[in-house]
Amino acid sequence: MIRKAAYISLLLCIASCGSSKSTTVTHVERRVSVPRNSVSVPNTKEEISISNSTELADAKAEASFNYADRIINTALEYSGVRYKYGGTSKAGLDCSGLMLVTFGEHNYNLPRSSSQMAEEGQKVKLNEVVKGDLLFFCTGRRNRKINHVGLVVTTEGDEIKFIHSSTSRGVIVSSLREEYWNSAFVKATRVL
Repeated sequence: MIRKAAYISLLLCIASCGSSKSTTVTHVERRVSVPRNSVSVPNTKEEISISNSTELADAKAEASFNYADRIINTALEYSGVRYKYGGTSKAGLDCSGLMLVTFGEHNYNLPRSSSQMAEEGQKVKLNEVVKGDLLFFCTGRRNRKINHVGLVVTTEGDEIKFIHSSTSRGVIVSSLREEYWNSAFVKATRVL
């Protein structure tokens, strides 16, 4: 609940800072001194929200996009950090530790393990994935449980690139076109 409230506050702050129009809604009755037929003034809160719904949707989309870019940039700062099981610092990171630290730096709390992270957010079809979405994988041969997570950094045509911490190479950017990751892919979710 606190996370949702912080997210909504962030959206409202960004939307109000980036808007070129100033919109003020008050709960007191307004008095108009010009003839009513020459000025269109919304009569109810519902009319006010309907007239601003498109602007609000655009502002929310832009805020989410900018928020995703900031999270991605933070994750990219960890490029090259070695893999360490259970690691959550520049001394070493595992895949879920990378997500935990990256999102945490932007006051967004995720669960500790990749399988728990997979339960967060909304499931997204692969062809609808955008920057900031999470990709989940099952790399085990015996156990078909989600055990790996990556953060989408770009979507170029049908190629999806994601940052993650691999056991062999540490924090790197990989492509979902790579056969290993493509065959291990389980699902994508949107948490932003």
